[in-house]
Amino acid sequence: MSSLQIKKNYRCVPSLQQFYSGGPFVVSSDGSFIACANGDNIKIVDSSNASIKANIEVDADAGLTALALGPNDKFLFSAGHSRLIRVWDLSTFKCVRSWKGHDGPVMSMACHASGGLLATAGADRKVLVWDVDGGFCTHYFKGHKDVVTNIMFHPDTNKTLLFSGSADATVRVWDLLAKKCIATLERHFSALTSMAVSEDGWTLLTAGRDKVVNLWDLHDYVCKMTVPTYEVLEGLCVVKSGTELASILGSCNQQSGKRKDRSSPIYFVTVGERGTVRIWDSECGVSLYEQKSSDVTVSSDTDDSPRGFTAAVILPLDQGLLCVTVDHHFLFYSLLGHPEEKFQLILSKRLVGYNEEILDMRFLGEEEKFLAVATNLEQVQVYDMESMSCSYVLAGHTEIVLCLDTCVSSSGRPLLVTGSKDNTTRLWNSESRNCIGVGTGHMGGVGAVAFSKKWKNFFVSGSSDRTIKVWSLDGISDDADQPINLKTKAVVAAHDKDINSLAIAPNDSLVCSGSQDRTACVWRLPDLVSVVVLKGHKRGIWSVEFSPVDQCVITASGDKTIKIWAITDGSCLKTFEGHTSSVLRASFLTRGSQFVSCGADGLVKLWTVKTNECTATYDKHEDKVWALAIGKKTEMFATGGGDAVVNLWYDSTASDKEEAFHKEEEGVLRGQELENAVLDADYNKAIQIAFELRRPKKLFELFSELCRKKEGSSQIEKALHALGKEEIHQLFQYVREWNTKPKLCHVAQYVLFGVFNILPPKEILEIKGIGELLEGLIPYSQRHLSRIDRLVRSTFLLDYTLNGMSVIEPDTNATEMKDAGNKLSVENADQEQELTSEMLKEKTPSKKRKSNKSKDSSRKKVKGAAYTSVAPFSLEV
Repeated sequence: MSSLQIKKNYRCVPSLQQFYSGGPFVVSSDGSFIACANGDNIKIVDSSNASIKANIEVDADAGLTALALGPNDKFLFSAGHSRLIRVWDLSTFKCVRSWKGHDGPVMSMACHASGGLLATAGADRKVLVWDVDGGFCTHYFKGHKDVVTNIMFHPDTNKTLLFSGSADATVRVWDLLAKKCIATLERHFSALTSMAVSEDGWTLLTAGRDKVVNLWDLHDYVCKMTVPTYEVLEGLCVVKSGTELASILGSCNQQSGKRKDRSSPIYFVTVGERGTVRIWDSECGVSLYEQKSSDVTVSSDTDDSPRGFTAAVILPLDQGLLCVTVDHHFLFYSLLGHPEEKFQLILSKRLVGYNEEILDMRFLGEEEKFLAVATNLEQVQVYDMESMSCSYVLAGHTEIVLCLDTCVSSSGRPLLVTGSKDNTTRLWNSESRNCIGVGTGHMGGVGAVAFSKKWKNFFVSGSSDRTIKVWSLDGISDDADQPINLKTKAVVAAHDKDINSLAIAPNDSLVCSGSQDRTACVWRLPDLVSVVVLKGHKRGIWSVEFSPVDQCVITASGDKTIKIWAITDGSCLKTFEGHTSSVLRASFLTRGSQFVSCGADGLVKLWTVKTNECTATYDKHEDKVWALAIGKKTEMFATGGGDAVVNLWYDSTASDKEEAFHKEEEGVLRGQELENAVLDADYNKAIQIAFELRRPKKLFELFSELCRKKEGSSQIEKALHALGKEEIHQLFQYVREWNTKPKLCHVAQYVLFGVFNILPPKEILEIKGIGELLEGLIPYSQRHLSRIDRLVRSTFLLDYTLNGMSVIEPDTNATEMKDAGNKLSVENADQEQELTSEMLKEKTPSKKRKSNKSKDSSRKKVKGAAYTSVAPFSLEV
């Protein structure tokens, strides 16, 4: 057996992020990206793999209500509850223009094909048209009696028509040249939800919540047909001729023999509350195609849960049909033709915009290429690990799925078991994507399930009814059209409170359960006989798991601790503390020598069992981390939680070690270059290398050496000119540290003087974080200034004293002094000496001078002798 490689670090890759929380969205002209409203932000999402290309931050509480793209996708227009209309440049993702115009939120907007005009519809019942470049209003239309919900320019640029739909069940046609309403279309009985214009430009199609589609002749603005759809419609789009869908529909029409004339029909697509796609023929008024079912199809009339589609868009370049669901999923449909049948819409791709909260997840399949995720929905979403797009959905539960587990059966079938709030467990075959078994019998929500590890012929479930059930998989067939009822092998009332977690031993002999009653119990399988009760936690237990090599169990609790217990006697072997809130999951790694934990504090921690140490802590989640899935082969793991984000973690210990070695090797080479530059007196290069290697001590030595040179200031200026903003910021950090120490402050002040000489104040203030550094420099600089000022004033007193004692000469230039200057200076010195002696005579009392005359005579003689022996010296340097 190979030696264990202890993992020291993991690299996080955010693979599944929320990008759409409902509301407006817009698709690019080539279908390559989608601009979506996500709270107060706009996410630019790649339509191929749901990766976020850019995040545009709008003001807080903006409440986005409308989005529109300009021609060629150069500009993006946004508006919200703040009533501010913004224009974003998609090349820089910056706001280039903004203005206000409506008295209420903007509910819809549309850009003219020329790109020069923008039409907005507001909750204030107004329709306004704006000049995009100037930001001023060109047209002001009033007439609607309720909120204007839809607006659209005529697609033909030669026709200056604008259509607006309102909650007052009317459609108004506005002439931009005449600046007035030329027609009011009244045939609906409920709010308008969608509008479209036929390809020839002479038919307007309108859909509303009154369950009909009206077709209007734009020659005389008369309703020429009403198509009843018998469902509340949310989306309507016209199929253009020349597309694959139009050709298939035309051939199907000819085969059916419904059409006798040769006039070109109008095919249109509708979506609504039923959750199915339907395609209609305008001439016959009949449905040519109706989707049998989808993931969002309403199962019954009594189902009150939100279902159905909210919008539909036909993608350009025959890329298919895009439908958006109430659950914020983007479903991409492609055409699949059959020789016998008409055709069929196949779900080719699914992008999940928002998951609300991730409750549990597991890797699926032998190669672990899929990830099964349980969210606040009745379905289980299965993601492809390569693209992280939702491959398919397992639908069958009627309530939220709370837990799941996966395994590969003895026959090689990838199986998945789920527990739901509807008190049932379901067994799924992920290959056929069908439910093959249903387990009923629990009286509460099923909060924990676990598959057999060795024989794969049973699974265990735990419920809020405080019981554990063992379910047999005997007799399960993949070919069954309907799921069979699963049979229980054993049942036990296990705990006093809800059961949160279950784990089965690697040899299938034991099962451990963790409950809110603060205990974990170990049971013998298959008859569920109690073996030992693990007591010691002060709060409920959220997670349990058997060690893969030792006879011990790890538990994670709401008391912020993780404990490892011996199965034999139930004693606590180790306790790990470090989380600041409830620990929700804990799983073993590296053959049981390490484990990873996550909790309500949003932290993910890597622990080493032998040393009781936390090896690494990661803060990549913004909310509770409910879900943790460990890969059995690569030991990569995935985490998810309340922030609706799934992070994938890869072992980076080896790569980090290799990277550190390369950095050290490069550092040695660069260090030698630094020494060579110093020896060659190439200070510019030496300073640059010192910055790259982050060596403040060497940098100080270089600046200190330049301070002592006559031409040091010019060389410092050259070196500072070569520095970027980040390096200047780093230099200010170093200078702040040097400035706090009296022995180093003179060099710090010298460098500061050089920086302020070459950089204008505006450029300095533009450096990020410079304010904090300047605040740290000012107090010490003031202290150094006051200290130097005191020293300078002290030198003035010393100069005066020495001058009075004739010890020093006045500061003169001996080389350029002439004889006349010498005489003048001598005369001035004599006059100053006489003046000083006279002042001393006036100040000295006569009596004191007489009484001390005899005593001081000897001293004066001695002092005089001493003075005559001292030669005056010059202060010149």
